[in-house]
Amino acid sequence: MTKKRDRLQTSYNTMTKERDNKPTKFESSWYFLSTESKTWKESREDCLKRGADLVIINSDKEQTFLFNLKKRVWIGLNDSVKEGTWKWVDGTPLTTRYWYSKQPDNAGPNGDEDCAEIHKDQSPLKAWNDMSCDSKLNWICEKAV
Repeated sequence: MTKKRDRLQTSYNTMTKERDNKPTKFESSWYFLSTESKTWKESREDCLKRGADLVIINSDKEQTFLFNLKKRVWIGLNDSVKEGTWKWVDGTPLTTRYWYSKQPDNAGPNGDEDCAEIHKDQSPLKAWNDMSCDSKLNWICEKAV
């Protein structure tokens, strides 16, 4: 009975994880919200394995959609090549900005905050924060349809 219960529990856990890991479609992209936390680099590697990349935000509507997922998540934005020059993972420069007040501030414990997150406790269009890329957060992958 114990082995049977354990197999059923494992099956249930697998099905729950698969259900929770289903991608969501919004406009012309599919989005995958992780259920675990990783560094920015590890998060990006996970997206690339899925044939996607960390999300690139192009509009108020997309930013609001992502904010409404109510999770602190990595997005595909960093300034690790040149401090203060924020670029998306596809190499395009940052044009539309949704920084929280006084961000980015590069004010981590080591003064080294080169990766961007959506912070869930702000307002939708003022929700980005710069963080140390070694912090562990959930993340969002995006794949164009």
